[in-house]
Amino acid sequence: MGTPEFAVPSLRALSARHDVIAVYTRPDAVSGRGRRVRPSAVKSLAEELGLNVVQPASLRDAEALAELKRYGADIIIVAAYGAILPPQALEAARLGAINVHASLLPRWRGAAPIQRAILAGDDVVGVSIMRMEAGLDTGPYCLQDELPVGESTARDLTARLSDVGASALVRALPSIEAGGALWVAQDEALVTYADKITKDDVAVGPDMLASDVAVRIRASMPAAPSRVLVGGRGVTLLDASPTDEPLGPGTIGRTTSALLLGARDGGVAVTRVKPDGKAEMDACAWVRGLHGLETMTWERLR
Repeated sequence: MGTPEFAVPSLRALSARHDVIAVYTRPDAVSGRGRRVRPSAVKSLAEELGLNVVQPASLRDAEALAELKRYGADIIIVAAYGAILPPQALEAARLGAINVHASLLPRWRGAAPIQRAILAGDDVVGVSIMRMEAGLDTGPYCLQDELPVGESTARDLTARLSDVGASALVRALPSIEAGGALWVAQDEALVTYADKITKDDVAVGPDMLASDVAVRIRASMPAAPSRVLVGGRGVTLLDASPTDEPLGPGTIGRTTSALLLGARDGGVAVTRVKPDGKAEMDACAWVRGLHGLETMTWERLR
């Protein structure tokens, strides 16, 4: 059970080693500039692999639950499915349901663990192979792998952790099947919650500290982007880091590799952007097309 790109490596790894009797993914949704109905990344791979695809609107529906139970699965694997599984669904397979969760539980239970980790300044992120329960990411885990955060963006970490999660999953399954997995209960005293990211969480402006601007840009994703006006033009900022270049709040500069934005205490070097109506590109390439840069300012896009 999975929907976005994060779940694709797990499905690919499972299909190479196990008999995947059904792939559950969310119903096709409208997306993109053309507002076209598009299949999920998981559905596209499942169809490429010739797997059976199921797309119920809800697993709380009696008919959908009955169908799930009829498969007689040994185990249900969940990776960013995007819907709550009721207790009856968690019990539909002989070995229950296992989740590939993108955090080092009990830190960052919930919807946006990678982005919250970046915003909080965590040094590491990771994945947990956990047994699913009725609560939100409350179950015990049997395996965890981690990655350093460094200056990575949420998009980069999501892609890297999707591969880490797939590797951890296939390593954990043999011991789960044999009944020898060591399940570690989560320490409730250490729990933090990763609420869904909103545009306000990643909004940036020249009144902020440069370090905060850079962190918010790195934590942004397409569903909640960091958008600003540069010389009156709307642009989404995709990757950035603080810089020693002396810039006043709201001013703009450039180097051979970056667009420079002045913040409250210094500058921010932006290396990737998506101008409104255009494709993603290197910031330096976009800046070359801006005339009168020296007199331009930037501001929060409200």
